[in-house]
Amino acid sequence: MKLVECVPNFSEGRDKNKILAITREIESTPGVKLLDVDPGESTNRTVVTFIGPPEAAREAAFKAIKKAAEVLDMRQHKGAHSRIGATDVCPFVPLSGVTMADCVKLAHDLGRIVASELGIPVYFYEEAAMKPERRNLANIRAGEYEGLPEKLKDPEWAPDCGKPVFNAKSGATVIGAREFLIAYNINLNTRDRKLASEIALNIRESGRAMRDKDGNILRDDSGNALKLPGKFEHIKAVGWYIEDYGIAQISVNFTNYKVSPIHIVFDEVVQQAEKLGLRVTGSELVGLIPKEALLAAGRYYLEKQGKSPGCPDEALIRTAVLSLGLSDVVPFEIKKKIIEYHFEEPANLLVRKSLREFVNELSMDSPAPGGGSAAALCGALSAALSSMVANLTFGKKGYEKTFKEMKRTAMRAQLLKDDFLRLVDQDTVAFNRLMDALRLPKATEDQKKERDSAVEAATKEATLVPYQVLEKSVELLNLAQWTAQKGIRSALSDAGVAALAAMTAAEGAYYNVRINLPGIHDEKFKAKTRRRSTALRKKARRLSEGVHKFIEREFAKL
Repeated sequence: MKLVECVPNFSEGRDKNKILAITREIESTPGVKLLDVDPGESTNRTVVTFIGPPEAAREAAFKAIKKAAEVLDMRQHKGAHSRIGATDVCPFVPLSGVTMADCVKLAHDLGRIVASELGIPVYFYEEAAMKPERRNLANIRAGEYEGLPEKLKDPEWAPDCGKPVFNAKSGATVIGAREFLIAYNINLNTRDRKLASEIALNIRESGRAMRDKDGNILRDDSGNALKLPGKFEHIKAVGWYIEDYGIAQISVNFTNYKVSPIHIVFDEVVQQAEKLGLRVTGSELVGLIPKEALLAAGRYYLEKQGKSPGCPDEALIRTAVLSLGLSDVVPFEIKKKIIEYHFEEPANLLVRKSLREFVNELSMDSPAPGGGSAAALCGALSAALSSMVANLTFGKKGYEKTFKEMKRTAMRAQLLKDDFLRLVDQDTVAFNRLMDALRLPKATEDQKKERDSAVEAATKEATLVPYQVLEKSVELLNLAQWTAQKGIRSALSDAGVAALAAMTAAEGAYYNVRINLPGIHDEKFKAKTRRRSTALRKKARRLSEGVHKFIEREFAKL
């Protein structure tokens, strides 16, 4: 799933009707889900959080910025929070299936549209910055809205997009790309805030002031306090006492959890707490968290136990929740806390059915699901078996030399398993789209052209889905070959079945590619797909034959 988060901040926190007018634009955008609207009266500012696929998120952001330009007037705005425009800041955050580079492109594309269509000067910040001095939002906002007319006259502060002309009503907008911010509290078995603060000073990036032997702060020649850096980059932390819980906590903000992961910081706090005679009883997540942060924690703790991290997502998340004690003070609700899970899968997905329900559906007189979905399912079964053999081998005495590769194999097989499960449904969806295209009206010449174009596109899609199955099946056969040759001997038959299932997936996918090709008029596409699919099939057969010859030789030794 390609998913980004967008967190625009609007310079209005008091007029509910104006705020609602802006958020309605977001909610009305297909594919986007509004997660949070947080207005502040004293700051006169509202922070909005929504998620969606990249293009949908960009569209929703533009619509919201446009509406803010219509309903807000910066000439009337006063508030405690620094600001430069009606839509003050609008960052994109990569969540799932999206890179930071993708979010930078989103920011740049949005900036160009905002500047050209709305006449609002745009600056880019953080990862999207085009100049080093503009990475820091505070530098761009210096002087705020009131100082913007003069700022725009300075060539050094010409906007990244748009003309250096002051827009009195809307000001300027700062658009960027940054990592996800995780708000997280670590619980201590004490009420002493000072002890919590001591640990916070040790772990946070800014560290603490250096002191002499008498406790006096050391300063440089300019009078600035000298700092002793903390242990972790991209970490902000304070210690406090929470009366509702009756405990002290270390409140941590992760501004880049990929550089300083939650589980590493948590374990360091555990060690530091023990030195102070304290115990960490668990932790608490404030707000949402990307799934990958918990998956990484699950893998880390499984490896500490001497187990393979090549497990399904559900098992990794369960391990992370237990290891971090995320239900210590309040129950940790996975569906509510993991940001990707706010997008519910359709209830009619084939992969959500029981085995009996799926096979029954397959057996009915409807053409979909059919052989394409069945081939994809065979691929998922093959991946699962290769992961199983790798996991069984990992940690076993006598197989130490294979541990690193077995871990990699198990983790890769899990990803492939999930890919094939998605393809089970994608094959049926593609076939149904083709059927819909064939049902389009063709009474007039225009209708015929529209129908022909739709049928061509749908037939290509119905061809490319099984092509993906075929392509990925070759990798499955490589995994099966590796686990057969290097895996634990008692699971040799399982590796063999993994190879059989992978070959079935490959052959089945090849059949589904070939049966669709005659319906495609694009001769270049047709020839290229036929050539590549034939080559992949030959490679799959060669790999499959090698695996089975090896297994037969091994059986002969028994």
